Amino acid sequence: MASSALARISNLQRHFDPTEANNNKGASDGFCGDLIKISPEVSEALLRGDAVVALESTIISHGMPYPLNLETAKEVEAIVRTNGAVPATIAILDGIPCVGLSMEELERLAILGKRVQKTARRDIALVVASRGNGATTVSASMFFASMVGIPVFVTGGIGGVHRHGEHTMDISSDLTELGRTPVAVVSAGVKSILDIPRTLEYLETQGVCVAAYKTNEFPAFFTETSGCKVPCRVDSPEDCARLIDANTKLKLNTGILFAVPIPKEHSASGSIIESAIQKALKEARDKNITGNAETPFLLSKVNELTGGASLAANMALVKNNALVGTRIAVALAQLRKSCNKVGNVESVS
Repeated sequence: MASSALARISNLQRHFDPTEANNNKGASDGFCGDLIKISPEVSEALLRGDAVVALESTIISHGMPYPLNLETAKEVEAIVRTNGAVPATIAILDGIPCVGLSMEELERLAILGKRVQKTARRDIALVVASRGNGATTVSASMFFASMVGIPVFVTGGIGGVHRHGEHTMDISSDLTELGRTPVAVVSAGVKSILDIPRTLEYLETQGVCVAAYKTNEFPAFFTETSGCKVPCRVDSPEDCARLIDANTKLKLNTGILFAVPIPKEHSASGSIIESAIQKALKEARDKNITGNAETPFLLSKVNELTGGASLAANMALVKNNALVGTRIAVALAQLRKSCNKVGNVESVS
């Protein structure tokens, strides 16, 4: 594990020089910057085979207002560290993809807010080429996590098939990313503003293992249940680690979705949320709000209609996901280290 991480990180960072990157910033012969910037803390943890948890940055720039977004980002990173892993928040800053942000960089993203481009996989090349700032969504964060060898990524909720998606073909790139990128995603299911049954069908088509954590039912982001059963249940971080390890060794090259229900004490009333969602959906249709602008609008409107209850629930589930995801990452690191020890003993004997 450590040797493969060394090769990967060495290859990605062999040209990285912040001074040179700044000097090249105004070059006229195209993008002359470095491939990717991995923070020293994240790089060292990967080289040791220690637990690292990837985190997205869209939730910072587009998910919450300042300074609440910065406070939440700091709290989530603190949860990861306190529970034995290294946080690796991912973003693109001045055209450089960054894995692991400093406090100053987190604050910069939080203050810029929606002025930072929301960046999915399709947007990565554009943001890098234009030396822009990009807040990575699930698909872009998974791409970069896989690129540097981080096996576990934590988010709030993934995107999915939008309601009436059978007519609009509005399907999140998160789902296709899960079908082609071997990163385990820990989320509170999919947002209940989406079509959950069709989302699960699409994930099945993509060959993605969907596992619910300590339940047989797929959670619906703000609420613990959706009425949809899952094909796989896991009851401990160790169960999750074994599933990830098997997926890797079999070279399935697909992600795994671990769906973690929001804690009971923070679960919003399903009827209140659903009523707010229906009103928000109607307003989005009336205003012709579509594409990647739709989800931020819907979430903001639902929060407004529920008097802030949905935002409080969102913050609670993100922190809970960070806790569960960290425990999974730690269990996976321990499993791989123990396997490496056994392998080394067998090779010596």
